[in-house]
Formats: sequence, C-alpha cells, structure tokens
Amino acid sequence: MTPSNDIAAIRDIGIMAHIDAGKTTTTERVLFYTGVSHRIGEVHDGAAVMDYMPQEQERGITITAAATTCFWREHRINIIDTPGHVDFTVEVERSLRVLDGAVAVFDAVSGVEPQSETVWRQADRYKVPRLCFVNKMDRVGATLELTVEMLKKRLGAHTIIIQLPIGLEGDFEGVIDLLTMETIHWPDEFGAEVVREPIGEDHSLYEDAVLAREEMVEAIAEVDDALMNAFLEVGAASIELPALKAALRRVTIANAGVAVLCGSSLKNKGVQPLLDAVVDYLPSPLDMPPVSAIRKSDGAEVIRRPSVDEPFLALAFKVLHDPHRGPLIFFRVYSGEIKVKDAIQNVTRGRKERLTKILQIHANKTQEIDSISVGNIGAAVGLRFTSTGDTIIQAKDKEEVTLAGMQIPEPVIFRSVEPKSSADQSALTEAMDRLQREDPSFHVSIDPDSGQTLISGMGELHLDVLVDRLLREYRVGANVGKPQVAYRETISKRLVKTFEYDREIGSKRHYARLVLELVPAERGAGLSFEDAIAPPKPLGKGRTEPPCLLPEMIAAVQEGVTDSFTRGPILGYPTVDITVRLKDGAYVEGDSTAASFRAAASMGMMQAMEEASPALLEPVMEVEVIAPEDQTGHVVSDLSGRRGRVLGMQPRQTLQSIDAEVPLAEMVGYATALRSATQGRANYTMQFSHYSEVPRDLEQIIVKKIRGY
Repeated sequence: MTPSNDIAAIRDIGIMAHIDAGKTTTTERVLFYTGVSHRIGEVHDGAAVMDYMPQEQERGITITAAATTCFWREHRINIIDTPGHVDFTVEVERSLRVLDGAVAVFDAVSGVEPQSETVWRQADRYKVPRLCFVNKMDRVGATLELTVEMLKKRLGAHTIIIQLPIGLEGDFEGVIDLLTMETIHWPDEFGAEVVREPIGEDHSLYEDAVLAREEMVEAIAEVDDALMNAFLEVGAASIELPALKAALRRVTIANAGVAVLCGSSLKNKGVQPLLDAVVDYLPSPLDMPPVSAIRKSDGAEVIRRPSVDEPFLALAFKVLHDPHRGPLIFFRVYSGEIKVKDAIQNVTRGRKERLTKILQIHANKTQEIDSISVGNIGAAVGLRFTSTGDTIIQAKDKEEVTLAGMQIPEPVIFRSVEPKSSADQSALTEAMDRLQREDPSFHVSIDPDSGQTLISGMGELHLDVLVDRLLREYRVGANVGKPQVAYRETISKRLVKTFEYDREIGSKRHYARLVLELVPAERGAGLSFEDAIAPPKPLGKGRTEPPCLLPEMIAAVQEGVTDSFTRGPILGYPTVDITVRLKDGAYVEGDSTAASFRAAASMGMMQAMEEASPALLEPVMEVEVIAPEDQTGHVVSDLSGRRGRVLGMQPRQTLQSIDAEVPLAEMVGYATALRSATQGRANYTMQFSHYSEVPRDLEQIIVKKIRGY
C-alpha cells in the first residue's frame, strides 16, 4: 500500500457518464480487481457496493456520489462514482470541483448521449483531464467508430484511440493495445487473469492495428511538439514505448486530447487496462496547477502548492448524515495535513470547529485514520456548521483564505409538503434541514400567501427520491402535493418610476424620494442594480453641490430593490432578467433614514414592476427521445402537441433520436404517456435549457389555475 505522503502516487478521479452507460458496473469491477471487495456486485441485482441507498438499489440507478479508495500498481486511487441522471447533476458538479481527473464512460451502441454532453461541459469548466472508456462492446449494434465520431462532433474532443476491439457484439473477446502492439484477453469467467501476447503478422487484425497505431502516434504528435519532432525524425514505428506514454500523459494532463479505451465491464473485459491508463496518464496532485485562493482580509490572490509543508487547506464538497455519527463532511485536501482532534476554522462561515474523527470512505463503510494530507479525500466527523462549498483551514493559521465554491443550478419544479399532524412538524422540519444541507440543489421555502411549505428540486425523479427519503429514512408523516412548475417573472418594457415615501410612524415622519429606471435585460442576464445618479455639479472655488443621497441611503435602496426581486407582481414567483438604475433621489434632514429608503425602494419596485408590462416565464427543457423508427411520427406529433419545437432527428441503428425543446409544464407525467403510447419501446431524457415567455393567452389560464378561480 502506498504511503499517504507520496503525493505523486495519488490519483483523485471520478467516473462520469449518461445514465445506464455502465459507470457503477465499471466501478464495481475496479473494486474487485484491486482487492477492495471480494465479490462483484451487480447493479441489476441491487447488490452494487457503490449504490448503497435503498432508493438506488430499487431503481438500479446512482443517486448520490459515492467515494472509495483502492490501490493499483502501488498507487492510491480515490474514486467518486457519480450519478448519470440529469436530476442529480449537482452530485457530478461538486465531485468534479475536487477531482484531478475523470473517466468518461460511453455506451458503445448509444455513443454520446445528452447527459454525457452535460458532464463533459462540467469537466471542461473545471479543466479536468479525462480518459474515455467505450463500454458495452458486447451489445448488439456496438461500434467503436460511432462513439469516436460523436466525441469529435458533439464534444469537440481530440480523440486518441489507444485500443482496438477484437470482435464485436457477441464475438467480443478482447482488445489490442496499440501502444505495446499486444492482444489482451481475459480467459476466466471473472476476468481476474489478464493474458497479454504480442500481435503476430498472421493475426486477422494485424494490418488494422499497424494502421491504427500510426494514426494514434499522429494524433498525439498533432498536440505534442516533442513527439512531433521524433515522429518527423524517425517515423511512427521507431518511437519507443516510454516516449509514447510520456507524450500521451502530457497531452492528457494539458487537456489537449483524450485517450479512448474500450471493453465490456459486465463481461469483465477491459477494466485492468483502464486502471493502468488511470495510473499512467491521469494527473497526480503534483501535476495540477497550484490552487488559487482568496485572502479574506484584503481579497488578494494566494497560491497554495500541493505540499505537506504548506498550511492546511481543504474544500468540503459533500455532506452525508450518518444516524450514529451525525453529519459526515466529505473534503478534499489541497495543501498541508490535518490530524484528528485538530481545531479547524471554517473560513466561509467564520466558525471554529473541532475535528473528532477522520474517516477513509468506502461507499457506505468507513475506516478511521489518524491524519489526512494533501491530495487525499476523506470525511470528517464533528463539524456541525460546515456545508457544501465551504473552505476549511487549521484554526492556528493566521492567514484566512477561501477557495471558489461551485455552481448550483436553480430548481425548476416544486411540490407542497405538510405534516400529517402537529406532532410531525418538528421531525419534518429537522429532516428537510438535513436534506438541504446534504443536497444544495434541494430548496425549502414558505409560500407567503398560502403559508404552505414548498420543496423544490431539479426534476420529478429528484423530488420523488427526496420525498421517499423523508417518509422512509426519516419516518416523517407527511402529505405531499403534486409536482408543480417553478415559474419566473420579468418585465417587458422600460419604465421610469418616481416614488415618494412619506409616512408618520410613531409620531415621527419618514421621508424618501426615488427615481428608478427599470429595463428588461436579455434572457439569462440575471438581476442587477446600478447607481446612476449624476455626480454633484461644481459650484466653483473647489465646492460642489451636496449629494442628493448619502452613501448609506443608496445602499439601503439597493437592499430594498434586491428584496423586491424575490416576488413578482403576477403570481409572486422570483423575478429574473431586470436591470434597475437609481437615477435620482431626495431626502429631508432629520426625517430620512436608511430604513425610509429601503421601504421606499421595495414599495416603489412593486408598483413599477406592475406598470412595466410584467410577463410570466416558464422553464423550457432540452428533450431527447429515443424511439423505434415506426413510432417516430407519433412521438413528433405528441411533442408538437405539448408546445414542443423539434430541433432535429438522427438515426441510431434501428432507432431514431429526436431532439426537441419543450416547456416543463407539458412534460410532467411524460414518462408514463410515452411508455403507454410506444408499448414501452421508447425512452427519453431531458435537462433544463432556458426560461421562455409564456404566451399571453396561456398566462391567463395559468394565473387563474394557480390562484384557484
């Protein structure tokens, strides 16, 4: 086993892909071949080690990112198995934020699917180097070429094929390693024995392999100057293996290209070479750029290198509630070392905490360790206030720095929830607080009009799982309403509003005068406030007019405007895409306070938004339906009937892929409708695309329905 202080021998990786591409199955084989588990857990049997939640075992999908540690060729590999369903995309987001490398798994029949694109973009955003593993080469219709072509076209990837399959579909029996020019076979049932043999000239795939090797060397040389020089000097055939592997490692770490491997995890073929590739080509913490943090005192940038000699710096990326230990805080160490019972400082929240235990995680099992150092991933016990995205340092460090957090997507669907009895109220509140801390994409709010508690999330499945956990895991008695769409509101026209606030409260006058300009912003631009008051005019002799508003009054106006953004004038949904400019104002000495201006801004905004032609916005989803060719016409007409816009169709073997944009309101319950209409032969995936204005005639129907008249 590798000492924890050998940073160069650490790999922090994630397994990511579209749902059903085989991420968890691949991870189960990794655990078996590295000796972590003594049997192979199967997803379809509900026995996968990494899918340990009851909801995961019943549905056969990964819901929460599970972490584990294994060892291969004297390297420590920390693995996070992430979900593939778009409803749990925040699990991928927070995992990629703390990983150094990733393995993207693709289905050899389906190729690049919608969620594959999403996770690929997330990895691009965090500049995570990755390998591609084309899985399920034993399936009917499997091809390596299709997936590689889609990787280039859909993802813009510079692909470097380093393996060729031997046989396809039912005849798939092994792979050819193009770097070593060897065949690799797995003769036993469990694939534990790996047999490598040089490929002879009499092999049926010899000429294909020679040609593919030349193409591989050229693909590496295109993005690596050192190998290009060698390629021009001696040719592809004469370049030695160490030089090839070193070049491929440089290219992978620089995100200039991705190595493509293939296999069938379910048939126990191809996993050991994938582990070799993780060790050989994905980066250690030492290969990554030093992490950049922001000093809290002055906002200056601070660089922390991956060394045990640097001050301790870690990022919490996940919270999991353990019924016996309390909250477990998963964290990645970027520099330094921490020991059990050390006092730590949560810089994000300004709280001191005590670390009572450090755990090495293996799915739902743990092992206590005395310390954890740079490059490793562990879980902390005893941190009561730390949440996802928080930066933690040692309490004794004088320099407080924070790391960048992570992007949490906005929820698009909600349901009402209420306790069955008053006795269940406190248990329900506590359970929802815990789930919110675990899952940052899960929101709980109170409807100010009805007083109902609303839970909102990323999709129907997301809320189904959370409600199931409330009822089963936390044993809370609750009544849950039907899913409802999370609309947004905005304005359609520019408006300048002059508002005068003059009230007498408790025998004291409160006065404020404001001139606000409201301007519709581009869709997706967000909300903004600008101080656009003209500077005071000069009066000569170095004097200027007194400012029409004092700085504390302008700050109060901004607070009032920001508060007003939380409720739109149509149905009280949050507003988006509005720019508000403070153009002018006036105050009366003694009668005007910051509170007067805050109230004036809030009330003035409510009136202004009502007068600025308010509009209701609805979430529009990117939808991909995979259907048999004879069902295509029905699917397209059904999507059109749901106010959908079909963007295009692509053939996939005997199936058709239909891409469309459809309002979420029309997609509630679509899974059942699609199954019944196509005899269960079609399936679909969808993810949030953008907000779009609801047609005016439909807006009136929605308003009447929600208001209940």
